[in-house]
Amino acid sequence: MTETSIIISGFGGQGTLFAGQLLAYAAMDYGKEVTWIPSYGPEMRGGTARCIVIISDEKIGSPVARNPFAVIAMNVPSVNMYEPLVAPGGYMIINESLVDQKIERTDIQPIYIPGNDIAKELGNIRITNMVMIGALLELVQVLPVDELKKALDSHIPERHRGTLPINFEAIERGAKFVQEVLAEKV
Repeated sequence: MTETSIIISGFGGQGTLFAGQLLAYAAMDYGKEVTWIPSYGPEMRGGTARCIVIISDEKIGSPVARNPFAVIAMNVPSVNMYEPLVAPGGYMIINESLVDQKIERTDIQPIYIPGNDIAKELGNIRITNMVMIGALLELVQVLPVDELKKALDSHIPERHRGTLPINFEAIERGAKFVQEVLAEKV
């Protein structure tokens, strides 16, 4: 597959736009073609925030993803909005800490991750987005997890550099959670 479309969606304040932007930087730094389109409701914090990231080996024809290959759904409205749109055979990565429903479609692969719970266990609820993006990269393997960490190190604002270790740990925990889920399915 030369092109992978990803939507990250949740409430404003959950770091969905930052997670998408970081993914775009990581892919760009890795030599891929990338688009990143953020979108958020007028309410900002607490409203809906989402972004589309497309990563490709070739030029990208359109930055729109009508049927994304993968969706990170951080909350119930995101599951409800994007479950019908995920491409058949694609992935829905669901933050089960905030989503207590199961998806109905059988032609996509859901992965339920206790993102908030893992972030709280690590000591900071604000890193849930990094848990989820680590899980995405382990699942979809559009680029190595280490590339995301490199991009975070390169692009994080100076005032947040002290959070690098906990963010790296969150990325690794998300990836490890997916490894364990996939090992159980074998």
